[in-house]
Amino acid sequence: MNSAYKAFKSRAPIEWSPKLYVTLVRGIPGTRRLHRRTLDALRLRKCNRTVVHPNTSSIRGMINQVKRLIVVETEEMHNARKELDAAGRALRPPIVVSHNPPPLPAAVDASL
Repeated sequence: MNSAYKAFKSRAPIEWSPKLYVTLVRGIPGTRRLHRRTLDALRLRKCNRTVVHPNTSSIRGMINQVKRLIVVETEEMHNARKELDAAGRALRPPIVVSHNPPPLPAAVDASL
């Protein structure tokens, strides 16, 4: 399964992307008050929630402040991860189980 944390490890340069997808991957309890207020300013209130922000210097500064709690993806990385997740959840044909005995071959049928 491709998680946002694994996508974070690829470290694509975020300066080139117009939008940043920010996901909170660590819990808020036990963090500093300044970090909690920064996460609140980024609209990240629950784990594994993703928000989209424009790529500005002020947003990058907030991301840098709480970088151990979040994961940042570019638009291309986010779309690729969502496509892989959707392909894994695609509907599969149902498994049909038949409990009827198979029909006898014609040679055995004639001898009865």
